[in-house]
Amino acid sequence: MKIVVAEDYNQMSRMAANLISAQVIMKPNCVLGLATGSTPIGMYNQLIEWYKKGDIDFSQVTSINLDEYRGLAPDNDQSYRYFMDTHFFNHINIDKKRTHVPDGLEPDANKVCRDYNKIITDCGGIDLQLLGIGINGHIGFNEPGTAFEKETHVVDLAESTIRANSRFFASLDEVPKQAYTMGIKTIMQAKKILVVANGKEKAQAIKDAFFGPILPKVPGSVLQLHNDVTLIGDKEALSLILDEIE
Repeated sequence: MKIVVAEDYNQMSRMAANLISAQVIMKPNCVLGLATGSTPIGMYNQLIEWYKKGDIDFSQVTSINLDEYRGLAPDNDQSYRYFMDTHFFNHINIDKKRTHVPDGLEPDANKVCRDYNKIITDCGGIDLQLLGIGINGHIGFNEPGTAFEKETHVVDLAESTIRANSRFFASLDEVPKQAYTMGIKTIMQAKKILVVANGKEKAQAIKDAFFGPILPKVPGSVLQLHNDVTLIGDKEALSLILDEIE
């Protein structure tokens, strides 16, 4: 595992963008596992800037997103498909037909999960998976207690996750209570994993995930078992582990 300390959010974003761009340059037809949330927005902005300068070409890239709310349409401004289009895909030359997000409107949850697992398999697996980490240690929407051997599945969101996501909705009642997510088994099968974290509210989760015991109650702790993980965080997010890595 490689841990990189960034001075602030902007440096964290640029460092993460460097790793993504290196992957695309090394393998133009790579499969990127992508994530939503406030943390990667700066990274996406940097990649867009480099694309506009002609430094990076996404035309052959395939993307597979971690998760999607169950019940939200792609054009709902809180869906993760809408997030990805707005913050990234609409600004680069990626082929939208090769950008994959779980179908939030399909009524058959088992079909969604089967189809998504098949997409990942048919693509040959994920070359680089981007992850954030929740304040309760979740990765994707794999909440505490999730079995490590799961593939894509539907989850009941933890109360802490619903509350954390409520800032994006008009009221707590509007936050979806279920989501589709890549399972931990799927995440761990990615060839490389990049974790980004910023802010002091993530510090305890980072410490528990990367320096605590490997337990389902801290889903991110399973990343200790992967052979190619890079964690990039600002000083606040890494504040509780700085002594461990100096």
